[in-house]
Amino acid sequence: MNAKKRALGKGLSALLDNTGTEVQPRYDIEKDLHAVGTVANVSLKLVDSNPFQPRTDFDEESLQELAASIKEQGVIQPITIRKLDDGKFQLISGERRCRAALLAGLTDIPAYIRTANDQEMREMAIVENIQRENLNPIEIALGYQQLIEDYKFTQEVLSERLGKSRPSISNHLRLLKLPGEVQIGLRQELISMGHARALITLDDVQTQLDIFHDIIAQGLSVRDVEEIVKNLSDAKENEPDSVNKKATKVGNNKRYHDLQKSLSDFYGSKVQIKSRLGGKGSIVINFSSEEDLERILKLVQKQE
Repeated sequence: MNAKKRALGKGLSALLDNTGTEVQPRYDIEKDLHAVGTVANVSLKLVDSNPFQPRTDFDEESLQELAASIKEQGVIQPITIRKLDDGKFQLISGERRCRAALLAGLTDIPAYIRTANDQEMREMAIVENIQRENLNPIEIALGYQQLIEDYKFTQEVLSERLGKSRPSISNHLRLLKLPGEVQIGLRQELISMGHARALITLDDVQTQLDIFHDIIAQGLSVRDVEEIVKNLSDAKENEPDSVNKKATKVGNNKRYHDLQKSLSDFYGSKVQIKSRLGGKGSIVINFSSEEDLERILKLVQKQE
C-alpha cells in the first residue's frame, strides 16, 4: 500500500501526526464514567458545539434521513469530544450526527473522549469536513485554504498529510478565483467541477459569467464549455497584435451589452461583441459542434 493510502487510512491522526502523545485510556468505572481515551454514552445536553467548526450548511433533508436511520439502528459511529474542566464536553467532530440524534429524540450519544488543544480542535474539524464524501468542491477548497493560511502548510505538506494528490489540491484552490456567483452555482450543483475548471482558464470575469449563465440556461455539457473556451482562446490568438491592442470588450456599454444578450438569446449560443477605435468591431458567435454550427447558419440565412 502506498503512502497516500496509508495517510487516508489514518484519517485525522495523519494530519496531527501525534503518535505517542495521545493520552492512554484510564477507565475506572467506579470513579470515572467519562475517562479520557474511552468510548462512553454522553448526554447531548453536556456537549457544546465546536467553535472551530468550518461548516455552516447542514442539509435539512439529509439530517432527517440520518435521524430516521438513527431511530432504527442507533448511532453507529461515535462522535469525538474533548473533556472540559467544568465537567462538560466540546465537540471535535460529529456535529451532523449530534443534530440528527437530537431530531431522532435521543438524549445520549456514544462518544470517544480524548484530549485536544485549540489548534488540534481546529485542524481536526477542518480535516473531517474535507474528508466527507458529500462536500461540494468549494467547501473542500475553503478547507484547504484555511489549513494553508492558519498553519502555513504548503500544498506539498497538505498532500502528504491528507493523502490527496497535489494537482487535486491545486485544482480545488483555483476554484476560489472564480466569481462569487459561479462559486455559488458550484455549491448549489448548478454546474459541475468540470464546468468550473473550464471557466477558470478564462481571464475575463464577464465572459466567465456569460458562459456560466449559458450553462444553466442551455444545459451545456462540460465538453460544450471546453469547446467554447477553446474557440475563444483560438480567436484571441489569431487576432493581429495591432487589432488586439485596439480592441476593447463590451464592458459597461449598456447598448452593446443588451444587444449581445439579445443575439445570444436569438441564436441560442454565446455571442460576443467587440468594439474598436474608429467605430469598427466584430461579432463572434460561438458553436459547440458541427451540428450546432449548421443550426446557427440556418438562423443567419433566414435573416438575409
